[in-house]
Amino acid sequence: MTLIKSISGIRGTIGGNTGDNLTPVDAVKFAAAYGSWIKKQTNKTKIKVVIGRDARLSGEMIQNLVSSTLIGLGIDIIDLDLSTTPTVEIAVPMEKADGGIILTASHNPKQWNALKLLNAKGEFLSGADGAEILKIAEGEDFDFSDVDELGVVTKNDSYIDIHIDEVLNLPLVDAEKIKAAGFKVVVDGVNSTGGIAIPKLLKELGVEVVELYCNPTGHFPHNPEPLKEHLGDISKMVVNEKAHLGIVVDPDVDRLAFMCEDGEMFGEEYTLVACADYVLGKNPGNTVSNLSSSRALRDVTKKHGGKYEASAVGEVNVVELMKKNNAVIGGEGNGGIIYPELHYGRDALVGVALFLTHLAELGISAKKLRDSYPSYFMSKKKIELTPGLDVDLILKKMEDKYKNENLTTIDGVKIDFAENWVHLRKSNTEPIIRIYTEAKSQEEAHGLADRIIGEIKTIAGI
Repeated sequence: MTLIKSISGIRGTIGGNTGDNLTPVDAVKFAAAYGSWIKKQTNKTKIKVVIGRDARLSGEMIQNLVSSTLIGLGIDIIDLDLSTTPTVEIAVPMEKADGGIILTASHNPKQWNALKLLNAKGEFLSGADGAEILKIAEGEDFDFSDVDELGVVTKNDSYIDIHIDEVLNLPLVDAEKIKAAGFKVVVDGVNSTGGIAIPKLLKELGVEVVELYCNPTGHFPHNPEPLKEHLGDISKMVVNEKAHLGIVVDPDVDRLAFMCEDGEMFGEEYTLVACADYVLGKNPGNTVSNLSSSRALRDVTKKHGGKYEASAVGEVNVVELMKKNNAVIGGEGNGGIIYPELHYGRDALVGVALFLTHLAELGISAKKLRDSYPSYFMSKKKIELTPGLDVDLILKKMEDKYKNENLTTIDGVKIDFAENWVHLRKSNTEPIIRIYTEAKSQEEAHGLADRIIGEIKTIAGI
């Protein structure tokens, strides 16, 4: 059982001992720390926070605990109930709120939940702000309100519809072209809030929708991370239904993967590549993704005359570099699209709309579109961490071993070889070391990953 505190929020498994897991006591403590931090940021007499959650089984319990804690601090709540991460991000500035919390463990299995924390812009907190909240939590110096100053809850279940309207109003989203294309699409909503939001959006775009696991019960029918090995059911359904496309999202709808008409993955790394290709073709400019993302985005950006740069892993780091470089689109290779024209957050809804407009405009199949991009293959492996394993020392030894190669050390160790690369880093969201590689063939990518894993195990003595 695990409790992880990072810039990605407070994430842990439900049940177990306080301080080791995301227990009710821990949920209250970190909600109180966040609320106390917000109160320090403003002179306003009345503070407002937007809260939404995915459909996972512990969501209602955690939401009740978090909401009640903030109310006890005198903070008003805008309760979106079942929602998506990007929807909450959009709602915060629209409501002129002082912050937001999304209760979701994103792609983690059902035993996990988390508090994803937003600032007044509806963006993830900086590392410094996150560190301050953790400090407040450890000190447990909370000043709760008197009975006459308690916060109040206002329920608002309209924001998914508002979010969809905002997407439809984007200049580069062409609903008429999409409708005219006559797309038939299978949607796997992993029985969470994507099963609400994505079919609604598609129907507004005039798409015929076949729903798979779109009932938001929180009973995930498969591992909720949208990877090929978890998606056998939608692969078969896309072929059986003679659909043009399959769409898969994670439980909080900030990651997006497509499936081609033959039931093969479009490639989660290529979600961003395709959307960027479309956007850059209309609005040339710069792009950003993280160090663990495909070189294909770099290639497509260069094709359109723009400049590509890579940030440390983590949405807040991507956003920071996007703002610095005036990127017109960016994101993460895990299927996370960040389109600043709408907001600075990973958003599967805007990704769907941009991708379908691109596909409709080109008039080709998803498979032909995928084949038009530079062909890279990735391997994503991991090593489970055990107590006493010194990850920093291991990474330093790997850095020393490859000191004559092209190294980047802003986030773990990335080694850029001429024809491939490997990125080693400690995860922000799980107790693992991630080993990502990319090469010109799948066999080469897996072989490089296995070689590096062997070297790490030798260094660590495991």
